[in-house]
Amino acid sequence: MHIILAFLGFVVTILVLLNKLQENGLDVGWLNPLSWRRRRNYRVNHDLNPAYKLESPMEVVALLMVAVAKVDGDFSKEQKARILHLFQSQFHLTQKQASSLLAASVYLLGHNDDVYANPEKVMERSYDKFEKEQSQSLVSLIEQVAQVEGQSSPAQRDLITKIKATCNQHQDSTW
Repeated sequence: MHIILAFLGFVVTILVLLNKLQENGLDVGWLNPLSWRRRRNYRVNHDLNPAYKLESPMEVVALLMVAVAKVDGDFSKEQKARILHLFQSQFHLTQKQASSLLAASVYLLGHNDDVYANPEKVMERSYDKFEKEQSQSLVSLIEQVAQVEGQSSPAQRDLITKIKATCNQHQDSTW
């Protein structure tokens, strides 16, 4: 009996000390394995760049089209008009829906270079939803956007090459 009382006293002492440490500003939450796993899963799923969370192929294609147009800086009036026209003709959207999709894509693109550096991460969650024809259409659309003002720039060609490589890499395995 005295062993059980000593063990319970030890446990209570440890819990009181951990509580005092936490009250004084030391984070001891990492000791709880359930809390640690929950925080890790949240961080993996929700602390991503929002562009990496796209699951709809249409949203992914729209973002990549805007990325190709903006890789050299802001896109021109002609590029914007061409993108809106492609949204309406290829995605069968109204003018208001096309403008909204363009605005959302520009917002997701933001001021960081993550999408330009890792287009495969943008496409990662939607691989299984793409069909072979859609991947070919993606390449065609981004090439049309790149050639609006004549010859595409080296930065645009580099981004298009990355996107094509991602499409070709996953075309045989998943599409």
